[in-house]
Amino acid sequence: MPTRREFVHRDKLLPFILLVCCFAAWGVVGTMTDPLVQVFSTVFSMSTLQASLVQFAYYGAYFLLALPAAFINQRYSYKTGVLVGLGLAICGALLFYPASLAMTYGLFLLALFTLAGGLAILETSANPFVISMGPEGNATRRLNLAQAFNPVGTNIGVLLAATLILPNLHSASSAERAAMSQADLLAIRSSELQAVMLPYVGFAFVLLAIWIGIALTRMPAQEKAKEAVEPLNGGFAATFRRLMRNAHYRWGVVALFFYIAAQTCTWTFTIQYAQQATGASHTEAGYYLQYSMIVFLVARFVATWAMGYVRPSMLLALLGAAATGLSFYAALNPDLSGVWALVAVSACLSLMFPTIYGIALMGLGEDAKFAAGGLVMTLLGGALMPMVQGAAIDAFGAATSFMVTGACFLPVVAYGLFHLSTSSAGLFDFRSTARKVTKTA
Repeated sequence: MPTRREFVHRDKLLPFILLVCCFAAWGVVGTMTDPLVQVFSTVFSMSTLQASLVQFAYYGAYFLLALPAAFINQRYSYKTGVLVGLGLAICGALLFYPASLAMTYGLFLLALFTLAGGLAILETSANPFVISMGPEGNATRRLNLAQAFNPVGTNIGVLLAATLILPNLHSASSAERAAMSQADLLAIRSSELQAVMLPYVGFAFVLLAIWIGIALTRMPAQEKAKEAVEPLNGGFAATFRRLMRNAHYRWGVVALFFYIAAQTCTWTFTIQYAQQATGASHTEAGYYLQYSMIVFLVARFVATWAMGYVRPSMLLALLGAAATGLSFYAALNPDLSGVWALVAVSACLSLMFPTIYGIALMGLGEDAKFAAGGLVMTLLGGALMPMVQGAAIDAFGAATSFMVTGACFLPVVAYGLFHLSTSSAGLFDFRSTARKVTKTA
């Protein structure tokens, strides 16, 4: 007798809902951070390349903390990893207060590094936890659903930046700031950095509420027993060798590195592009980033629905190709149409992270704990490539720099085609395994 396949195991429904809150939470922080490149470039009168150290500190923390998070998950449990990550993120958010008083760029970078380190542990724990909460056959679709709430957070983050941070930037140019007295300059800088501090410190209390909710929630006994005490098969070295022999995981790491690079570059430099292409102010240009987040949000839910009918890897290849074309179009057409092309790129970005992540972890079993850490380490792409694009902006302008973004999408397209060509369904089989919702009892 046919029975409907579970999407999330019944005993893990409440933990799943709480984790969805975490996905939204790190979306808020990520997009609040993107405009800080432009903010610090203005406040501290520095080059785009120097200001891009914001992303280097943020995503560099992901690279450094992802593997320790994997050890926490293996030694204890996914729940422990989530709580440790949230706790460190709370400390990082609170550090924005002393940084705003000291008014030094280095302290803000330290606060961002601490905050992002906590989010790295949180994300390394939450993604595979969601995958483990239901049948493997719909794991990619389940992760896409959880990740669909990430753009809810990204929209909130952009809104906070657009209403609390960007409007409080003084209109004085770098030359005008250089001509000011030290007292006047410090007064302006203090006001601007207080505006930066406020949403981050406020967000610390939101994270604290989520931490309490998860800490008080009883996790299923199966997760505690299996995930906490089951030994890793053969140790770390053996796990690493197995992962490196797995082509889907190995190339998934490469694809995810370049996806993160492309996403970070797109959202970090949309404001500069809009300003140079249309002459918009900081606030007006910020609206286009807000539109991008709305498009990203809607497209994520549409993509999750579409995976019931079209194979995820096929969607990945198609949208990767579209994102490449849109980025190159924006690079060659620095006008209003180019701005809207960048907004449209966010529709293509919507399904890429969870789809690559889900395919790469497919069938890895216990090895997924360390594999998840390796995948999160690919956020290093978000630390390195914005510096490359920032240098390109300084040398050639914002428009031409988006050739860098377009090139970053090509490995994503290749990974989608690779999975299509090597899976048993075949290259032109459009059926998604997620569509098979029945099984024979």
